[in-house]
Amino acid sequence: MNGSLAEQFKEQLNKRDSVRDKNLAAGRKDFRTFCELRKPDFYKPGREYQGTLCSTLQAAYEKRLVSEKTGKPIKYLIINLPPGFGKSYTLANFVNWCYGQDVKNKVITVSYNGIIAPEFSRTAKDMILEEETPGEESYVTRSFFPGLKVKYGDSSVMKWSLEGSYTSYLATSFDGTLTGMRGNIIIIDDPIKSAEEAVNDAVKEKHWNFFKNTLSSRMLPGALCIIVLTRWATDDLAGRVMDKFPDQCYELKIPALTEDSPEGVSTCEDLYPTEDLQQKRETLDEEIWGANYMQVPVDKKGALYGEFKTYDVLDLDKFEKFLNYTDTADEGADSLCSISGGQIGRYGYVTDIYYTDEPMEVTEPETARRLQAAGVRECLIESNNGGRGFARNVIRNLKELHCHKCSVTWFHQSKNKRTRILTNASNVMEQVIMPSDWKQRWPVFAQHVSRYQRKGKNDHDDAEDALTGFVELLNGDVKGQRKARVGFFFRQRTAYEILPVSWARRARIRSA
Repeated sequence: MNGSLAEQFKEQLNKRDSVRDKNLAAGRKDFRTFCELRKPDFYKPGREYQGTLCSTLQAAYEKRLVSEKTGKPIKYLIINLPPGFGKSYTLANFVNWCYGQDVKNKVITVSYNGIIAPEFSRTAKDMILEEETPGEESYVTRSFFPGLKVKYGDSSVMKWSLEGSYTSYLATSFDGTLTGMRGNIIIIDDPIKSAEEAVNDAVKEKHWNFFKNTLSSRMLPGALCIIVLTRWATDDLAGRVMDKFPDQCYELKIPALTEDSPEGVSTCEDLYPTEDLQQKRETLDEEIWGANYMQVPVDKKGALYGEFKTYDVLDLDKFEKFLNYTDTADEGADSLCSISGGQIGRYGYVTDIYYTDEPMEVTEPETARRLQAAGVRECLIESNNGGRGFARNVIRNLKELHCHKCSVTWFHQSKNKRTRILTNASNVMEQVIMPSDWKQRWPVFAQHVSRYQRKGKNDHDDAEDALTGFVELLNGDVKGQRKARVGFFFRQRTAYEILPVSWARRARIRSA
């Protein structure tokens, strides 16, 4: 009897060990399994977003997450998740799992400031130091990777190494430095502290300068950069990275409420019940709710324009007209905006945008050069604020370029600028088609257009004004100066106002 019991007990132990060995092998191979075994009370099978987050992180690390355009592995992974969804904790687990794949991995984490920076580092380090609980069926990092150990004597929480490697981990902030280390896994964790900072241009510029001037130079070849943040503004760090490197980015955006119903259903009912989220929605300001829980930047929610239609390849032979609309710069901070493109039916395919605050002695010859390069046949220039003289100088420069096929006309814009912009917004989104890389070709133009708000004050409106004029030109809503024949002589009209179509027909003098 005793022998039989001993054998049964031994068999149970063998079965348990066999299951454990299978679990450990699965955790080494699969990051989601690793997390579930380590922390089963948080990583639960019913929390589908966790599976999406874990599988995306692993695919990015293993170079299986590739750009749709280039087919090459993405370099920048943007993660937007609501608060309380365990972003930072999952990333700390991810650091551990990556070290288990290769002890020579070098990780750099960047936080908001020097006070916050040690927290992520301490969590990741403590996970490696954690021991199994005697007498309990537990899994810690070293259960999966027994050889993973912090180098003896490395007591610093900001910079430490693993046995078998040199300087494995460095934690810093946007005010810190990265001297003496380069990394192949870069994690930027929640760089914005508050909504007030999110709309502060100086703070956003500081983050961008740190990224491009300091952090980028410390990335090893083939490095993966993970940016985790709340999308307060379209021109935040994530927005700028996606605009600068569109073919190297992947954005994982998971809102708190899905769109399965008009009211929305919780993405994770177990973690955040729908009822609780609806109460938060009613309590919080609309902008705060949108940014924190729905991953909609504050300025995007109230933005006038959405995503433009785009094209990859153009057949210029199909163009019915080659057009240009130019809004000359007023005094002060205004910019010149000159948009060239081709018309097919009621659609305008943009081929070039000249957007600058350079003086007229620069913009006049450059505008002429661009008109020639774009093959423009009809160019309309606003004559407000010196535009008439600008147009005449553009004509002179075109003659010097031996370009005689471009007709340049001008007119006086008497309608209210903001009213025109708002009322034509739907036409702009419907009729204007941009090249697929337009944000990279014309970054300042793209930034200003993306940030223009329906309500409140806007710092810039020249890009929007020119887009509106371009659409008005497509639709025949604006008329410029023309040469008209009177007897055997040619003279120029003196009226440059935008005319109602019916009146314009009655007043038209037969063209030469």
